[in-house]
This record gives sequence, structure tokens and C-alpha cells, in this order.
Amino acid sequence: MVTADFSQPRRQSSKGILVIFGFKTFKFFKSFFVLFVAFGISIFQKKSFANFGIFNIVLIVIGLLLVILIISVLNYLNFKFYVKNEDFHLSTGILNKDNTIIPKSKIQNVYIKQNFLQQIINVVSVNIETAGDDKSEIEISALDKIQAKQLKELLFSKNKVSEGTQTETEDIEDDVFFRASLKRLFLEGISQNHLKSFLIIVSFIFGLYYEAKDYIKQLHIEEQFENSTIFNDEALFGLLVTNVVIALLFLFVSVLFSVVKTVVVNFNLEVVEHQKTVEINKGLFNKMSLSLTPSRIQNLEVKTNRIKRYFGLYRLSVKQAMVNKKQQKNFAIVALEKSQLDYLINRLLGAYDATTERQKPEFYYKRILWLKLSVLAVLLNIPAYFFLGTYFWAINIPLVLLMFTFVHYKYKKAYYLISEEHITIGSGFIDSVTNILEIHKIQSVRFQQTFFQKQQDIASIIVSTASKDVTIPYIKSAHAKTICNLLLYRVESQDRDWM
Repeated sequence: MVTADFSQPRRQSSKGILVIFGFKTFKFFKSFFVLFVAFGISIFQKKSFANFGIFNIVLIVIGLLLVILIISVLNYLNFKFYVKNEDFHLSTGILNKDNTIIPKSKIQNVYIKQNFLQQIINVVSVNIETAGDDKSEIEISALDKIQAKQLKELLFSKNKVSEGTQTETEDIEDDVFFRASLKRLFLEGISQNHLKSFLIIVSFIFGLYYEAKDYIKQLHIEEQFENSTIFNDEALFGLLVTNVVIALLFLFVSVLFSVVKTVVVNFNLEVVEHQKTVEINKGLFNKMSLSLTPSRIQNLEVKTNRIKRYFGLYRLSVKQAMVNKKQQKNFAIVALEKSQLDYLINRLLGAYDATTERQKPEFYYKRILWLKLSVLAVLLNIPAYFFLGTYFWAINIPLVLLMFTFVHYKYKKAYYLISEEHITIGSGFIDSVTNILEIHKIQSVRFQQTFFQKQQDIASIIVSTASKDVTIPYIKSAHAKTICNLLLYRVESQDRDWM
């Protein structure tokens, strides 16, 4: 295998012109989507738009594409990068030149991605993230896959780079620890929280309606519906049946959406073990290759629910410092078995000890949950009174049952345990969520107590790492102070890197 020389300024693959052109074209048409829809409707109805015929409009579109192509070529020619003296160098810009230098020690994450267009022309993109930003700072849009891996290893290598020489790299022989089958991905999709899928679909429909509401009004759908509806007992029964059918249809679409999304995002999911890192590869249309370095991991989140446990499914999400929020959701491994989950936790966090006795929040936590839900219930009763009149109280029957279920399971799943090296905090309602973090990576510990909590001698503890905050809720004040002092003592008395 030929080793690429990254010590001299170089451009990305010439195929990068197509990738840049594709990105810019998509972005352009996405930005003016509504305008193009209006053009399309006008041309369809009048065969012209603002005195421009179809032929002239096609010429304008071709001219715009040529401008985008020229800009793409100039971007490609002015994009150069190299690695020298432990630094990554990048120069960009057509008229205004930018030169960026990033020390390798500051690089937090390097991702290799491949979208549908990149799959067609057989290149990948390399994203480089550093501490101090919430998005990818650098993206090399088109590299040969082997060269992308070599660059990634070079950026994570701690050995000094001599110009024109090969660096010592990690043993990259594949050792596939886990590969998710289509059956397990299908079961993972079936057992998802479909309420989220439902909300996404509803938001999409409302967004679509808002964009095209003027055109929809022209169709006079509401008037046609009102004219064809006669409100008698038979019509009301039909309306009820229609609503039930619509609800079932939405449920079916939500489940289908969850399954398709899970399979597409996690298609061909595999976890590969290297000497020092764990690699996640997955994706159908957008292929991802992400590396997990144990020293950079700040939190682990394990999620399951009753249905997932029946199928033997667990989801492990890894939180790293300074990963952009869009990218963060890709650091998840789904459809794991319990034994595989336990192995990965120990692999990423060292010897994880969960034998310490679990401790529960005080009963005050339940009172707070009831109080918050009661306020919400009162707010829901107000519109119910105007819609249902004197029968408004009927909504409180299912509402109280839901509140009781919520408080019961929310309190049942809340716990915490502190071992010598780790903190584990459990929470959740439908899903059971377990957050695990290493004590020596704690950034801050906050003792939190409101006026009302003080009267009850209750407090909460907010524990922060570089990736997220977790809360130990509603415990006795004296115990909370003891925990704060213990955690701060262990952080201060350990001389270990937190990332």
C-alpha cells in the first residue's frame, strides 16, 4: 500500500470539484426552494413567468449552474492542506485568503464520511474538529478512502513527522467486535419511542403546509369539505370513525418512519476494535466512520425500555468533548446484547464497578413531580372548558391515570451510585436511561438548593463534564455536601488527564 506524503501542500482529489459543485448546487436550490416552487406553479398555469418563457428560464438556470461550477473550481484550486511539525496547515479562499494552523494535540475528533454522491464517485470526506467550537471546523470534501485513513492516523499520531517519511501508526487490522444484523435493526426500529417520530412527521406536514399555504388556499379544500359535511348523528359517527382511521394511519406511519430511519442510519453497523481505539462504521446513503478514543470520552449513556429488553436490545451513546451537536447523535451503537454492552463499557471506561448499592432520591422528588404535573393539568383544563363546556372534567380521568403512571415510573427509575472511579445516575420514564461518567473527568460540581428545598433540608447536585451535565436530584442536604466534598477531593487528588 502506497503511503501518501502529507508533508507538502496538496489539494484534495480532482473529484472534489464534483463534490463541491454538488454541495453548492444543493444548497442554492434549497435556499430558494419556495421561489422555485412558485416558478413551477406559474409556468404550469401560464406557460411563462414575469414575461420569461420556458426557454429563457432554462437558459437562466444553465447560467446559474455555470457560475456555481466556476466558483467550485476556484474553491478547489485554492484549497490546500499539509501536516508539518506536529501542526495541520490549511489555506483556503478565492479573493480573501485564510490560513489555518491547528496543533495535532488540539484535534479532538476526525470523522470519515461518505454521502450518496461521494459513494458514486468513490471518494470520502474528512472532518476535523478541535476544542472550542460546536461545529466541524475543517472539511476535506474528497479524498481517496485509503489516504483519508492515513491522514486520520497521522493526525492522531503522537510521533513527530519527518518530511517525506512514513509515520508510525496504530495497528489497523480489522477486529470486528460487533455487527448488527438487519433483523436486530428492524427490532430496534420497532421498539423505538414512536412519539418522537410522530412529532417529526407532524412538524414536517405543518412546515410543508406553511410553505405552500397560499397555493393550497387556491384549491378551496376547506370550502369543499364544509359544503359536503352535514352534521347529524350519522355524520358524527362517520367523523369519529374517520378520526380513528387517521390516528391509526399516523401510528402506522410513525412506526414505519422509525423502522426506516433506524435501518438507514445504522445500515451495516459494525464496531471494530483497534489497539487503542474503537471504530464505528455505519450508514446507507451517508456512510460514517467514527473513532472513539477512551481518553476523550466524557460520558456514556445506556438506553433501553421494556420492549427492547424483551428483544435483548441496548443502545450505547458516547459523549465526547466539543463534538458538534449534529455529529453527536452518530456516536451511538444500537442493537447491542447485554454482554456486548458490558464489554464495551469496560473497554471504554476501564474496569467499571456497578456493585455499589444503589441509592434513591428522597420522597420529596415525587411531590415535586406531582406539583409540576398538577400545574400542567390546570392549564389543560382551561381550553377543555371552552371546547367541552361542563363536560371538561372528563379529560381529567385519563390525565390523572397518565400522571400517576408518569410519577410512579419516573421515581422508580431514578437512582444514583458512586463507586471509587465512576458515578452512575439512572433516570427515565418510557426509556430507562443510565448515565455513567469517570470521576477524574469531572469539570465542576454544583450544590443546588432552592428556597423551598432549603425548608425541607433537600438539595440537588449538578455534575458537569466537558460534554454534558448530569443531576443527582433531591437528596438530603448533609448527604449532598458530603458527596460534593468527596467528588472534589477525588478529582483534586488524581493526576490523570480528562481528555
